Amino acid sequence: MLPPARELPSLRRSLLAWYDARGRSLAIREPGLEPWAVLVAEVMAQQTQVGRVEAAWRAFLRRFPDPVALAEASPADAIRAWRGLGYNRRVMGLQRAAVDIVAAGGRVPDDPADLERLPGVGPYTARAVVATAYGRPAAAVDVNVGRVLGRLVVGDSHALGRRDAQGAADRLLDRGRPADWNHALMDLGALVCRPVAPACGECPLRPWCRHAARARPAARARPAAIAAVKPATPERGPAPVRFEATTRWLRGRIVDRLRSAPPGAWVAIDSPLGEHSAADVATALRGLVADGLVERNAFGRARLPVDPPRFPGGSR
Repeated sequence: MLPPARELPSLRRSLLAWYDARGRSLAIREPGLEPWAVLVAEVMAQQTQVGRVEAAWRAFLRRFPDPVALAEASPADAIRAWRGLGYNRRVMGLQRAAVDIVAAGGRVPDDPADLERLPGVGPYTARAVVATAYGRPAAAVDVNVGRVLGRLVVGDSHALGRRDAQGAADRLLDRGRPADWNHALMDLGALVCRPVAPACGECPLRPWCRHAARARPAARARPAAIAAVKPATPERGPAPVRFEATTRWLRGRIVDRLRSAPPGAWVAIDSPLGEHSAADVATALRGLVADGLVERNAFGRARLPVDPPRFPGGSR
């Protein structure tokens, strides 16, 4: 349950004051950024730590300063510019979004519903772009924000479904500073309201937080009879899969090998890679072709796609 409406102004002031003093200073949050720059930053940050985004973001914008530049580029150029960020399908979605933006007149949409119609743009990215680029009152909910809201309004970081979390975010939003509000909640989740061992004593939302209220009695000493009981040894789950053994690692190595080849050159990739057999490599290649990240010729050689995507209606 949300705090009473009369307390929301104090809650908002407390979080924004914390953000002004403790929030992360990031180039991708600079005021006055073009909407295209904000969209690129948000897509980059979808599955990449924000600290790794800034240098790549600056370089990408130098190469593709507006939607037209990316729409007219070859997918190979876009994939090469995405080096080091992983999840290469994101840049293919961003390029298709650029094509759609150019076909519609070249302006990044300022409405979340219109943004969500673009390839690779989901509810969080759409709302983050609208709030940051246009100053519109839109609440963005990612994993960090969802955890903060779950603890705040229910007392459990996993208790809120997507719809309920979005509803809570919409009601809590500071409509006067929507971009800062979204950034503040994200930073709070990353720096204070962490998945494990949240630093409740440092949290500006503690006076209103159900999780913090429930955690306080635990600080009291346990009865001796209870304290003497040895806790059961937890059962061990399956060992985590090493990243080098995953299909994601294999796909990334294939794309990196093609990135390093001369532009347009066909490359034979038919040998084992790392821990993966030649059959695994062939399967990964088929998946990359299906995703539009790789193309193959009649001899089975591969390269990054060289033909720019087409605008709707078949024109370039």
